[in-house]
Amino acid sequence: MGLDLNLSGKTAIVTGGSAGIGLATAKGLYKEGVNVVIAARSPSTLEEAIQEIKNAPSPNSQNEVISINADLTKVEDIEKVVLGTSEKFGRIDILINNAGSARAGSFLDLEDEVFLDAWHLKLLGYIRFVRLVVPYFKQQGDGRIVNIIGGAGRTPRPNFLPGGTTNAALLNFTRGISKELAQNNIRINAISPGLTDTRRAKTLAQQNAQSLGISVEEYNLQAVKGIPLGKIVQPDEIAALALFLVSDLASSITGTEIQVDGGATPGV
Repeated sequence: MGLDLNLSGKTAIVTGGSAGIGLATAKGLYKEGVNVVIAARSPSTLEEAIQEIKNAPSPNSQNEVISINADLTKVEDIEKVVLGTSEKFGRIDILINNAGSARAGSFLDLEDEVFLDAWHLKLLGYIRFVRLVVPYFKQQGDGRIVNIIGGAGRTPRPNFLPGGTTNAALLNFTRGISKELAQNNIRINAISPGLTDTRRAKTLAQQNAQSLGISVEEYNLQAVKGIPLGKIVQPDEIAALALFLVSDLASSITGTEIQVDGGATPGV
């Protein structure tokens, strides 16, 4: 039996949609007939992503994908993305919060700005997007949000405290807001990827290796050894789960975090 996601005709915002998990998710949504708006900082990267997404076949020839250049640390740019989506497509059904980055490194080597940058982009960025799309969802009586967070929110890593503190706060926010949003049939869930094959992960590997005084190759070998399944997560795996969570097949799931890390997270 095939799984019908029944997403055709809906409209989605994907932040950080020009690369990695965001791009994979945007492609998956577009293939399902969803109107997709991708938001990121780099106009050139956005244009490349648009062409890659358009090359994906869609069952709905009427759906579109557009990009909005935005610095998601700025409230006015987040407002621009939400308003631009509403004006273009007349509705917003899905929000994929994915934009975010944090520097890895030894705690004593990290200035306050490193923490503030991570909090402003990812923590406040996610919160602001949720705040702005919820009125549209309430008016429609339906809405679906997925926050791409990360395993460091549950399992702190000493060399990734800016990202870990951000992720822990977002887990708290996702669970905390879910009950209030549920009153209006708005579902919000989190996906926490483990080590994933993205450009961002390669940058983090370099930063971690430098702080530990080892080679990138040695760091990567150690990282994979810590994964019981012995493999790195692929962006398409995260995208597939995100599509399931925003579909009607997951209509009774909200306030939940799903870890996709090859079994690496300890504990219960």
